[in-house]
Amino acid sequence: MLRSLILSSALALSALPALARENYALLIGASQYRNLDERYWLKGPANDVALVQTWLTTASPVPFPPDHVTVLADGVDGAGEPTLDAIRKAFADLVAEVSPGDFVYLHFSGHGTQAPAQNPEAELDGLDELFLPIDIGPWSDEVGSVQNALIDDEIGELIDSIRAKGADVWAVFDSCHSGTVTRGAPSGDEEVRTRQLPPEALGLDMVEAPATRGLEDPRAQPEAPVDAGEDSPEQGRLVAFFAAQTTEVTPEKNLPKGKPGRMPQGVFTWTLFQVLSEYPQATYRQIGQEVLRKYATTSIARTTPMFEGDLDAVAFSGDSGPRIAQWPATLQDGSFALPAGTLHGLKEGERLAVLASAADPTEAALGYAEVQAADTFTATAVPVAVDGKSLPPELPKGLVLRRVSAELDFSLTVALPKAGTAPADELLAATDALTQSAGPRITFVPAGEEADLRLAVIPESPRPDAIWVLPATGLADDLTSTPSVGTADKDGETLAATLADTLNHMAKALNLLKLGEGLGGEGLDVDVAMQTRTPEDRKLRPLSTDAVPRLVPEDEVHVLATNHMDIPVDINVLYIGADYSITHWAAERLQPGDTLKKGLFKISDSVLGQERMVVVLSPAAPQSPVENLAFLAQDALELTRGTASNLDLALREAGFGETTRGAIALDDGEEDAGPAPVILQLDVRTVPAN
Repeated sequence: MLRSLILSSALALSALPALARENYALLIGASQYRNLDERYWLKGPANDVALVQTWLTTASPVPFPPDHVTVLADGVDGAGEPTLDAIRKAFADLVAEVSPGDFVYLHFSGHGTQAPAQNPEAELDGLDELFLPIDIGPWSDEVGSVQNALIDDEIGELIDSIRAKGADVWAVFDSCHSGTVTRGAPSGDEEVRTRQLPPEALGLDMVEAPATRGLEDPRAQPEAPVDAGEDSPEQGRLVAFFAAQTTEVTPEKNLPKGKPGRMPQGVFTWTLFQVLSEYPQATYRQIGQEVLRKYATTSIARTTPMFEGDLDAVAFSGDSGPRIAQWPATLQDGSFALPAGTLHGLKEGERLAVLASAADPTEAALGYAEVQAADTFTATAVPVAVDGKSLPPELPKGLVLRRVSAELDFSLTVALPKAGTAPADELLAATDALTQSAGPRITFVPAGEEADLRLAVIPESPRPDAIWVLPATGLADDLTSTPSVGTADKDGETLAATLADTLNHMAKALNLLKLGEGLGGEGLDVDVAMQTRTPEDRKLRPLSTDAVPRLVPEDEVHVLATNHMDIPVDINVLYIGADYSITHWAAERLQPGDTLKKGLFKISDSVLGQERMVVVLSPAAPQSPVENLAFLAQDALELTRGTASNLDLALREAGFGETTRGAIALDDGEEDAGPAPVILQLDVRTVPAN
């Protein structure tokens, strides 16, 4: 059920006690490939490994003793080198060490690539996926492989050797293996690179690679580089997370956003550990869904992570628990020190309630504090007076600081294109008109500065005269689904107005998704399941949540919802298309005990790509009008263009309402206002029907 995707404070799953269990980790980060030209080196893997090592040994919900964490990464003090032999030895050491019931976390950050399969019959596409240690050499015709590469089949065998000892394994791969990408705009981060090594860098002619055997069912999920396999009582369980599908690339860039000391990090690693820091005791399925939501709302990457294995288990084989929104604090020289920072979602200027204990209600706050500074793992907050209330001079020991409200940033920062081409120069000459047309929520910065979106001219693209709108990395992958505005038929003022309209159109869709960050799945006991059926099979079946489900034109989508509460609940269903359209499909009231069964729409073939369903649940007063969010609907963006409730107000602001504030609170400060609204989201990918 869709409701189960949301990270709730009432997680139903619990793990068995593991009193004698030991936790181990092997962290591999390959950056400087000694036999490759330096232009192929990476900078992020060492930072990924350092981040994961610190998190596991200081913040993990289960204990990872430092001597149980093995690090193989060039650029990390005290770490071993991530060579092929060292990796094999580290796995052998783990196999000798672990016992039944133990847990092992594996992390791979570095380059990936593909090569003709050593066993073509075992690979649907005739290709092996490779993880590349730092001592790789070129392709060898004699052995039929890249020298010293770690082939997907061997990775599977190494993992299975640990599982055969009865230990559970979670393997995370922040690398990619194929796909194409164009560097369309300067990002300001020279370290923005993709973790996919082109085969030609290894002397490999992929033209000779075996062809894919047969045509896949277009709805079938792509094959994972490492198969999680079937669990058995004799071996431990495996969960595997992959940064991208094998046809996509995944980037690294300077993170976190807005911090002067930010460092190159794998986008997938950073996002994953952001989620783990906020929801350390969630299920793997919930973690994966939250990673997808963060990708959708930040435009930081346009890849589709993959998740395999027993996704309903709690992460790290631990116990289920709530989202963490409070932290112990110590008072030092008039300020509070917190063991949480930007990785946990804390931002400078955020307000926190100061409580005597973790069990106290927020209304019992002794006073308030404001975050003054935050780095990755720590933050400092200073006392502030709120509504005339200040902290007492004497404070008890064991203080807890709790986040009291979520503020969502509905502004958008857009980097202008680099000067030097006719289309870019024409737009830059019309910057004043662009700023005026875009409105107060969109800020324009020079090319290369930090931004949410980037404007670029791509001379080698199908539209060399156009201004393209790219993600924060400045990397362009699928230009068929990337918005652009032509310049050949427009003067400067018309170009500015058209581009401003495009950006506002995109922002409205992005901001609707952002609301899911502040309105989670807590408080409303309503089951919601999205269902589908095909023209060939008219039986309704649930949309899979193991991975992003694939739908083809003419597939139908239905909703099934049941209200288990003793109050009415309104349900609105919206659909955000790959073309930034917003379609409103339902506004219904569920009385206590009611069930809604409703066919919503068919997939069309006009625009295909990554899309998202949004279900908004809002408590309703008896005899009140049904809350109808049809006002959020908007037409598709032409990709190649030459009295309201609190929720209603927030949604109108997400659609760029009248106020000019860059962030608004999701609550109005009222206490005992009843259950809060809930927003549920589910990604789908629409693909051709073959």
